[in-house]
Amino acid sequence: MNEAKTVAIIGAGPVGLAATAHVLERGLTPIVLEAGDTAGHSVRQWGHVQLFSPWEYNIDGAAARLLASIGWNSPEPDQYPTGSELVERYLEPLATKTVLANHIQHKSRVTDIGRVGFDKLKTRGRQSAPFEIRYQNGSGPRVLRADAVIDASGTWHSPNPAGANGLHAIGEQNAADKIAYGMPDVLGKQRARYAGKTIAVLGSGHSAIGTLMELARLAEQAPQTRPIWLLRGNNPSKAYGGGANDKLAARGELGAAFAALVAAERIEVESEFRVSHLTVGGPRLIVGAGAARCGRNISVDELIVATGFRPDLDFVRELRIQLDASIECPTALAPLIDPNEHSCGTVRPHGARELAQAEPGFYFAGMKSYGRAPTFLMMTGYEQVRSIAADIAGDRDAAERVELVLPETGVCNRSAKSDANKCCGGPALSDVDACCLADANAKQQAKTGCGCAS
Repeated sequence: MNEAKTVAIIGAGPVGLAATAHVLERGLTPIVLEAGDTAGHSVRQWGHVQLFSPWEYNIDGAAARLLASIGWNSPEPDQYPTGSELVERYLEPLATKTVLANHIQHKSRVTDIGRVGFDKLKTRGRQSAPFEIRYQNGSGPRVLRADAVIDASGTWHSPNPAGANGLHAIGEQNAADKIAYGMPDVLGKQRARYAGKTIAVLGSGHSAIGTLMELARLAEQAPQTRPIWLLRGNNPSKAYGGGANDKLAARGELGAAFAALVAAERIEVESEFRVSHLTVGGPRLIVGAGAARCGRNISVDELIVATGFRPDLDFVRELRIQLDASIECPTALAPLIDPNEHSCGTVRPHGARELAQAEPGFYFAGMKSYGRAPTFLMMTGYEQVRSIAADIAGDRDAAERVELVLPETGVCNRSAKSDANKCCGGPALSDVDACCLADANAKQQAKTGCGCAS
């Protein structure tokens, strides 16, 4: 790909915008396709969540250089932004006031990617053919061609379903009006939906815990509010973390505060509750575990599913993509991020070598590159796209060089509105982790701890 000149970048979140800045520095031409109507569209969905990582870990180097050229005043490096502050003070000026504004197309949702003149089976000459990216905007179907593609579209719009087997629970689609995914703003914009109601929260990661803690606070203001924790496992204490012995003090504080709420019975617990079916019964939602007729059931007003996110792979079906069978990430990356072995603080920096595909010139980056793993750090995503841009430009030495030094314990995020409500992992918080935004389930999908990639 030494002769690549045009790079299509899917997604204008933190990592997508960083990729654009690095591509420009390499003298290449980026074309950014963002499905939302503004940059950072997904981040805006979890604006109420406060990152556990300070500003110094949430700003990309190439992006900072662009912002400096317009006289941007960088935030205090040791302050912790919310998602909204990340947008207002960083992503928005980066996307609208620098040269990046000339390269972003909003309301452009990618639907398919292929090689011009080549289906998936055809090989001879394939590497020299440009990519064909089809997308939909207000004018209808559109097509563009590019020499390389960086998919930084994230996972925010692909939450895991409620079913314990990874499938939608029976009846889940029909009950959509009574279900929210990720980490809704129960104390803010969506307060009216949850105040005075019985709400079940499914998940065991930090987004689930954060939401339950905020519902407990809501119950102080609206006493009829009744939070119920649906736990698939049988040991609630596993979600409490290491307490005072936790290497991340904030994570330990979160677990300790949550354990106290459970002990005080301010949060009801239904353990070994593996959701199998959902039924709307009048104004209530019946959440069932086990057989429809003889299993366990609870009746609630609302269900919040905080069980993580997964990548949308539909539009890359005509590309030669190799993914790990369980994590759904690039195969070379899988052993580095396996959540059974790693947390967000133990994943080493990596780049183009680990992210490259059998389809030359195509790369996953950011949250999407981690598939279903909950170990993503935003700053790791910035290192990914620095390396990828160098690789596309033909600078192999820079692509192989590691320019990121991670903090000793890693950095994740915390939910806003409570100093005790902090977390590492869990949207994507997962439920989003660079542990991302409102991660859904730290163990299943802790996301932007370190910021959130869209």
